[in-house]
Amino acid sequence: MKKITIIAAAAFILAACCSQSKYDGPVYLNPNAPVEERVEDALARMTMEEKVGMTTAQSKFSSRGVPRLGIPEVWHTDGPHGIRPEVLWDEWDQAGWTNDSCTAFPALVNLAATWDKEMSLLYGRSIGEEARYRKKDILLGPGINICRTPLNGRNFEYMGEDPFLAGQMVVPYVKGVQENGVAACVKHYAVNNQEFQRTQSNSVLDDRTLYEIYLPAFKAAVVEGGAWAIMGSYNLYNGQFNCHNKKLLCDILKGEWGFDGVVVSDWGGCRVSEEAILNGLDIEMGTWTNGLRGAASDSYRNYHMADPYLKGLREGKYTTKELDDKVRRILRVIFRTSMRPEPNYGRFVCPEHYQAARDIAAAGVVLLKNENNTLPLDVPQGGKIVLVGENAVKKLVVGGGSSNLKTAYEVNPLEGLQAAYEGVAEVVWERGYVGDVGTSYNLVDTGQDLSDDRSPKQLIAAAVAAAKDADYVIFIGGLNKSKHQDNESTDRFDTFLPYDQQDVIEALAEVAEKLVVVNISGSPVSMPWADKADAIVQGWYGGTESGNALADVLTGKVNPSGRLPFSIPFKYEDGPIKTERQYPGIKEEGDQFWQTYYDEGVYVGYRWYDSKGVPVQFPFGHGLSYSTFEYSDAKVSKASMKADGSVKVSVDIKNTGSCDGAEVVQLYIADPVASVDRPSKELKGFEKIWLKAGEKKTVTFEVAADALSFYDMETSGWKAEAGEFQALIGSSSGDIRTSVSFELK
Repeated sequence: MKKITIIAAAAFILAACCSQSKYDGPVYLNPNAPVEERVEDALARMTMEEKVGMTTAQSKFSSRGVPRLGIPEVWHTDGPHGIRPEVLWDEWDQAGWTNDSCTAFPALVNLAATWDKEMSLLYGRSIGEEARYRKKDILLGPGINICRTPLNGRNFEYMGEDPFLAGQMVVPYVKGVQENGVAACVKHYAVNNQEFQRTQSNSVLDDRTLYEIYLPAFKAAVVEGGAWAIMGSYNLYNGQFNCHNKKLLCDILKGEWGFDGVVVSDWGGCRVSEEAILNGLDIEMGTWTNGLRGAASDSYRNYHMADPYLKGLREGKYTTKELDDKVRRILRVIFRTSMRPEPNYGRFVCPEHYQAARDIAAAGVVLLKNENNTLPLDVPQGGKIVLVGENAVKKLVVGGGSSNLKTAYEVNPLEGLQAAYEGVAEVVWERGYVGDVGTSYNLVDTGQDLSDDRSPKQLIAAAVAAAKDADYVIFIGGLNKSKHQDNESTDRFDTFLPYDQQDVIEALAEVAEKLVVVNISGSPVSMPWADKADAIVQGWYGGTESGNALADVLTGKVNPSGRLPFSIPFKYEDGPIKTERQYPGIKEEGDQFWQTYYDEGVYVGYRWYDSKGVPVQFPFGHGLSYSTFEYSDAKVSKASMKADGSVKVSVDIKNTGSCDGAEVVQLYIADPVASVDRPSKELKGFEKIWLKAGEKKTVTFEVAADALSFYDMETSGWKAEAGEFQALIGSSSGDIRTSVSFELK
């Protein structure tokens, strides 16, 4: 539990009771004083020992304050999808609280699949309220690393393969969280794109690839979103650990972008004392992450930036310049969060948050295929729906690593569809395959019993028998959060469905009148069985309301509007990763670290497939609707063209179907003739618009000059070359409906 001193409590009461006009106490305790004045006043009152104390952890999830001055400790919490259950002071294990079951929001890849900035703001506000209610100061999320390879075990925690999409979606999330006086800690900075050897992997890439692909979302979070915290990643970049990487933290983050918040290490990510002190790390967390084992009796005092730092200061090895900068940043976060002027108590596991979770989950469901209008379901009175597959019943919030949650409840797809068809149709379940029977992680248990001793042959036979007389057969499978699937610390082995699920799908296709396949995953899954299914739905880890959200889409209560945040290739080998040195990396003789070479450069995801002419199963941005949409009259407003090259591009969109729905209008920019090799097109704008049946609207994109630019390594800056550009507008990277050209002079 938190340690709240009498001094700290008194300070808060004093600060709350005094107005700016009457207050004559210390400036730092005056909530109405400007933050920077409060920071400087508090800093001037602190001893060197107190300053050093603030830079390291004091428990598994808290770092020190200054009790003498009434400055509170800082409380951190996982994760980006919900507020982690309370853990013991020095251990990962649960503390045994009975009031810390949170709302589980959808995984961030689900949020990205909404392509909806308003949904992102709703997400941030809602999870920020839950964090504030639990008295957390720093929320360790969102994660925005790029899906460089579909094998990355942590793709489900991130926002897809495109830096523009991730950047547009992270900004409202950050703003929503921080409205509540909680700092969003954007992670994992940077080029952290695999879990294999994540603490020993050195990412080797050139500046153009870094600036064009792996930094834009982080820059958007800082510059546009105003993020108050950044978490460093475990890996190295160009030979230096990222939690104290001079180029990433000092030169780019705090230099070029003007970041004024705190840099927090990932737990155990601080590795070298002198680099940590000099290269931009502000709060060191989780060193020797197994509680107090691995160091002297008081592990926290032996952190790199604790007593060793103090000793170096006293001996003159370090000046106080770096120390004062760290403490200023920490104080800034404290005065923006727990000591902010506006009282905010948050909300927790409330109906509004449950509804937000359901709406976001449903908005991200992607309809990949829908032959003969198989969906939405049209089940007659007294009909029969057969669900097959472990993911129809398995609760998927628990597990996956640091995003593991303890929820108030979790609705699975079977429960969601049974509720939707209560009194109308019979909804039954057959297992079909046995995947992961585990139901607990870090002492969080779902209470399910998933044991089954039947053979694969028996399981398939039972599913086929049940399917023969069903109006609809819905296979709900995919991945889960066990090792080597969607899971922190391990990567996948391939992109195919595990547990021989393909055999189950093919057997069902032989007997089912209408077969719907719902894939639940956080990463691309190859689908060689796709032509055997009448409809295919890409679902996600949807959190507390996952089953209800999926049922909303399948039944037609919600018209699907999700779009893929990544490409789905026919097979892994079609992608840009071709060599072992690219992934998982190589460890040469005498080398201390694994070297991972980003030889594909900027050709990640659809940039690779589209530019190289490699067909994919489902392209980036793809997603169907129960309605249809027509694109027309694309044009560039000549009156809008400015001296810096920015223009306005517009297009008319009409709902030509019979039902209301949303379309995601996507703008890609192409630079056909350039002095450097550029992808055939790049996403530079998108808008999700709601249209009633028959309605038409005009969508206008403001194309800024930087949308036309590439990073020029000769000048170490952005460059837009004169010439013709093309604005390509469509419903996915593979479905461009119309285009218009314009010239940059």
